[in-house]
Parts: sequence; structure tokens; C-alpha cells
Amino acid sequence: MINTIKNFLNDESGATAIEYGLIAALVSVAAIAALQSLGGSLQSIFGVVSTELGNAAANANAGS
Repeated sequence: MINTIKNFLNDESGATAIEYGLIAALVSVAAIAALQSLGGSLQSIFGVVSTELGNAAANANAGS
């Protein structure tokens, strides 16, 4: 019985799992923050691309 209690107190596998969980949460928060900061610029870039493609299609149709 005493050995079982000693083994239980010396077992650190739960602490390791918690540490990995905290690291995963930190990486997730960093990824979300990075994507949010890039969101506006990506939307602007794709807006420009969409406009240019629309203009190119209109010009191609006008020349036909």
C-alpha cells in the first residue's frame, strides 16, 4: 500500500500532459492573433486582385 502511494506521488505523467496542453493553447493564441492582424491586409490584397480580374474580363469582352 505504501509503495502504491509513493508511486502515485512520484508519477509526473499528468503534469507533462498539462504542460503540453498549455503549449498547444499558447501556440493557438499566437496563431489566432497573427491571422487576425493579417486579415485586413489579405482582404485588401484579394479585393485588388478581384477588381483587376473584373476589369480584365470587361476589357476582354469589349474587344470581342
